[in-house]
Amino acid sequence: MKRVLALIPLVLVFIFTLALGSQNGQLVQFNYLIAQGEFSLSLLLGLFFGTGFLLGWLVFGLLYLRIKLQNRTLNRTVRRQSRQLELATASDKESGKE
Repeated sequence: MKRVLALIPLVLVFIFTLALGSQNGQLVQFNYLIAQGEFSLSLLLGLFFGTGFLLGWLVFGLLYLRIKLQNRTLNRTVRRQSRQLELATASDKESGKE
């Protein structure tokens, strides 16, 4: 449910951008490394918005994956140390050192 609520503003911004872009049919000259071309301003804005959005998702997705893997490793370490502690306390109880 939180994800749906988080996506609603993003969808609204995207729709607003499309509405503004459709009203702007001005052609602009765009120089890129190899050549140049004449493109619609709304097309360029949409392209750069989409590219930035995908790049942002990629970067934060990789960061999220790294954190999840780190969390899994730390949980495994905690479980292993908990088992060792339980075994140590059990052996202390058996030997009467408590």
